[in-house]
Amino acid sequence: MSLTINNHQQLSASFRDPSGFLFTRGGLLLRQVNQAYAEDYALLMESGLYEKLVKANLLISHVESDQPPALKDAAFKVIQPERVPLISYPYEWSFSQLKDAALATLSIQKRALKLGMSLKDASAYNIQFVRGKAKLIDTLSFEIYKEGEPWVAYKQFCQHFLAPLALMSKSDIRLNQLLRVYIDGVPLDLASRLLPWQTKINFGLLTHIHIHAGAQKRYSDKEIAPRKSGLGVSKQAMAGLIESLENTVKKLIWKPKGTEWGDYYEDNNYSDSAFEHKKQLVRAWSEEKKPVMIWDLGGNTGVFSRQAAASGAFTVSFDIDPAAVEQNYYKVKSTKEQNILPLLLDLTNPSPALGWDHSERDSFGARGPADMTLALAVIHHLAISNNVPLSQNAEFFAGVSKWLVIEFVPKSDSQVKRLLASREDIFPDYTKDGFERAFSEKFKIHKIEAVRESERHLYLMERK
Repeated sequence: MSLTINNHQQLSASFRDPSGFLFTRGGLLLRQVNQAYAEDYALLMESGLYEKLVKANLLISHVESDQPPALKDAAFKVIQPERVPLISYPYEWSFSQLKDAALATLSIQKRALKLGMSLKDASAYNIQFVRGKAKLIDTLSFEIYKEGEPWVAYKQFCQHFLAPLALMSKSDIRLNQLLRVYIDGVPLDLASRLLPWQTKINFGLLTHIHIHAGAQKRYSDKEIAPRKSGLGVSKQAMAGLIESLENTVKKLIWKPKGTEWGDYYEDNNYSDSAFEHKKQLVRAWSEEKKPVMIWDLGGNTGVFSRQAAASGAFTVSFDIDPAAVEQNYYKVKSTKEQNILPLLLDLTNPSPALGWDHSERDSFGARGPADMTLALAVIHHLAISNNVPLSQNAEFFAGVSKWLVIEFVPKSDSQVKRLLASREDIFPDYTKDGFERAFSEKFKIHKIEAVRESERHLYLMERK
């Protein structure tokens, strides 16, 4: 979200930083660098740190702009950063995405120290996945390193990265959703209580979570700021801290269990011919409409997302299953894909607007609409498993996309029979005719294709 001031829109997510802020003007994304940050910005650019980080795919690139500043009195420079196709949040990432974001942050800090700078914050929200890589998007996160000062971002790193990763690895993968509740990171005392006792014999977790949490509790009433604690920390000691954090993060692993991990598409009723036909239709319709942005809602491990992405569109592959998203991300990394972003999403409870005045983190819907949405093998889960009427499904999809590729799965299909096996059939309108009638209220149906060797149909629709 943004606030309109003096013919520009200041982005709410960056309002807290006195060093500068993001704003838009005339369709351009710009960042004002304030006078207060002039010395730090000069060293970032002159030391070679900016160039090295951009070359290493660790920092978003920018150009200095001749656009006028948004707030003239405070301004030093205006820069134009590279746009990120879609902003995502850590509670939408798989385990390995959060881990890679953590390691990218530590790598940036190590490189910064060598050139006389340090990260003044270590927020997970400052990392985004751009062309398949975890990158820092906040150019103003650096400050001039001062000998003897501790790493001011240490606590934030532990709360935003280490604590949730440890909880996901050692307790339950679903605990990454704590980041939706604690926007400033998982409190270390909470993480310490939730982690199993065996983690106290892990030196890294003992030091950076359990002991760290205890220290926070002991000194919570004293309000001792890290910069004023009087405890000198050499650059060598800080480098040792970063090395310890890096080793701790690297050793955290999560191995998905269950059939969904290795055989996600095995437990269905598609024949090989039907599966290939469905892939061909998705690819052909994506290439025909040439969307810039595609959302695959229920993308599983990304098989159909990749058919859509072949059109050149940036494709966001959403799924509710952490195992599927993890496997999808592994595929992105192993094949160096640049236009697919796997993310976690529960369609029945999508990411809400969060933070101050509900405006710091955009909701799922506010980050759309997409040019095209795929909803394959999804409608029966929404309409039958979750009791969402077809009319409301149509309204939802019309709100998030111009073009819709959607699959209707009839009651005669074995997957729907499985859903109805343990409950009463209270869905008289869930028929092919009922589906078309409901969606025709919001969409113009351009194409209907029967999927070979199945009772399913694939539709290409355009929002009215």
